[in-house]
Amino acid sequence: MSNTYTLNSISQVHQALGLPKPKHPLVTVVYPENVKAVTNLKDVKVVVNLYQITLKQFACGTLIYGRNSYDYEEGTLVFTSPGQVVEYKDSPEEDHQNIGGWSLCFHPDLIRKSDLGNKINQYNFFNYEVNEALHLSDEEQKTIEEIIDKITKEYSQNLDRHSQHLIVSNLELLLDYCLRYYDRQFYTRANLNTDVVSRFERLLRAYYQTNKSIPNVNYFGEALNLSPYYLSDLLKKETGKSAQEHIHLMVIEKAKNRLLNSSDSVSSIGYDLGFEYPQHFSNLFKAKTGISPRAYRNLN
Repeated sequence: MSNTYTLNSISQVHQALGLPKPKHPLVTVVYPENVKAVTNLKDVKVVVNLYQITLKQFACGTLIYGRNSYDYEEGTLVFTSPGQVVEYKDSPEEDHQNIGGWSLCFHPDLIRKSDLGNKINQYNFFNYEVNEALHLSDEEQKTIEEIIDKITKEYSQNLDRHSQHLIVSNLELLLDYCLRYYDRQFYTRANLNTDVVSRFERLLRAYYQTNKSIPNVNYFGEALNLSPYYLSDLLKKETGKSAQEHIHLMVIEKAKNRLLNSSDSVSSIGYDLGFEYPQHFSNLFKAKTGISPRAYRNLN
């Protein structure tokens, strides 16, 4: 049975890796060549209550995260948010000099009172599965590492009243670049993405042939072996609509057909489409069409 190891602070990360006391209590960048001793994490579930952005430059073992296992590849950038669980199936490389890369860790308190704290959830890649990692080109990696160097330099010197703002600003800049690079990755995988879109649409059509409940994005993510966040972002890039919007559009189309081709009450149609409360059905229909279900029936 696997043990569980929890890291709640930057100090605990440094202790687990045999590093000196951190220079900043809320943010650190760990370079493998500086690691002196590694807590044995093989077959251990690690709960890290920090945000992490990790670049690996060489293959370094299998990581289980979410539903998938992943062999790190060169130039791979992986994102995790607080509370997520990872598990290493192989022991870390004993020779840290040969691993390369880095790991940026920051506590939620670092950004809590900033604009970034208010919009951190907009960076959906913190909730992607590990097999949906970002693969950087050499030029992209250079840009990211220049920002990492600025963050490291900023927290390594004497802190003043500007330090917090500059660290958070560079962190936000790094995340914005990652958004750009994910857009590039979606674009360069257009053929693969088109196949995913087609499979999603087939699954959506087939769902209502055998179910009367409203599907959720998790259902389709599991069927396609994608995280719901990655699936939704992929669909948004390819079709202009998120997964939830596609689901709602399917519901509305089925509702329109029932409204015009049956004498069933609006409440009955709402129940049959999976709505527990008829008012929720009416609210969604009006939000998407501009008129109520009853008004739509009367107009047509």
